[in-house]
Amino acid sequence: MVNVTLGKTGITVNKNGFGALPIQRITEQEAVKLLHRARAGGITYYDTARAYTDSEAKLGAAFGGNWNGIYIATKTMATTAEKLKEDLEESLAALRTDHIDLYQLHNPPFCPKPGDPDHLYDALLEAKAAGKIRHIGITNHRLSVAMEAIESGLYETLQFPFSYLSTEKELALVNACKEA
Repeated sequence: MVNVTLGKTGITVNKNGFGALPIQRITEQEAVKLLHRARAGGITYYDTARAYTDSEAKLGAAFGGNWNGIYIATKTMATTAEKLKEDLEESLAALRTDHIDLYQLHNPPFCPKPGDPDHLYDALLEAKAAGKIRHIGITNHRLSVAMEAIESGLYETLQFPFSYLSTEKELALVNACKEA
């Protein structure tokens, strides 16, 4: 498998990661079996979110207590620092871990920054300082917010929908990520 480094995190994983949104559609027993099979096949990066119903709990059931060689990314749709802290604690409990490798703001309508009135970014820094998250990322479907996140230099990763149907503007975003 081809390896890639996730943004500025220094984390190197297989180019093929496991997007855990679909496992909310199957039973825990089926999910655990599938996740173990993915791990046996060499998958080391697993991406989930609080919004994916029981996806985090299924990952916790499969790997909780044995995250060796596995990197976990999850996301929050929180709009306040208090909700972010609550979501983070719920994610840690569901995943059965004491830290998350990549914690991402999930498609916010703006680019959170330190000192903003919502204190979202400040809460991320606090969680990182406490060792609850290792790296800070952002996901977005808005080109302007994604570009602002890159230009801010605050985020270690950007997750953005990109496909063969993407335009030159999205390709410019990819190049901006490479430069950053």
